[in-house]
Amino acid sequence: MENYTKLKELVASIEADAEKFFNNGNSAAGTRVRKGLQDIKTLAQDIRNEVTAKKNDGKK
Repeated sequence: MENYTKLKELVASIEADAEKFFNNGNSAAGTRVRKGLQDIKTLAQDIRNEVTAKKNDGKK
């Protein structure tokens, strides 16, 4: 659950940069958004692995 909370915080943290990029055309903000999305992708994969492991532990 800890990683899920981190994921929600990460999504919230890139919101301001996404707005700067899409509404104002700030390319540096776009770079920060892309990095944040890569971090989200990595964290989401970690969460998927945790869920799979917990699900499989219950089957034993």
